[in-house]
Amino acid sequence: MKIGLTTSGGTLEGTIISVLQSKGFEVVTHREWMLAPEKFSNELLLTHIPFQTIYQHKGRTEFLLFSKKYSLKIRIECKWQQAAGSVDEKLPYLYLNTIEAMPEDDIFIIIDGTGWKPGSIAWIKEAVQQKKYTTEKNNNKNIKIFNLQEFLTWANKTLR
Repeated sequence: MKIGLTTSGGTLEGTIISVLQSKGFEVVTHREWMLAPEKFSNELLLTHIPFQTIYQHKGRTEFLLFSKKYSLKIRIECKWQQAAGSVDEKLPYLYLNTIEAMPEDDIFIIIDGTGWKPGSIAWIKEAVQQKKYTTEKNNNKNIKIFNLQEFLTWANKTLR
């Protein structure tokens, strides 16, 4: 299945798709899966995953990894910053969405590229590690921050 990758992070997303396909995951859009989930395997990488943001607007995450074999259900958000810009200023919004709005307990944020402002990636890593802004209601979140190399290492160790 061909998935459109028109964003600047398309290479990052394409690499994740390629790696997970090589591990036996079927790539399907969320919309296709919702129409007939019985048509697909138990090892899926769903794309374009909807959720309602903290602003009560429609949001979308790149991937949702389902695996019966490995007992996984992981939402995957990708952020790429090639040159200086404003994507890093969205990291606090992304983090709050992970703890307050995304329904999954397991969430991976894959951050890569060389254009991030100093301190931005360190901030989100610290927020995740310290469980900043969590409450008793959402303290069960297991959020991991990876760069692409760290994600590839996780995939190679976990998905054998």
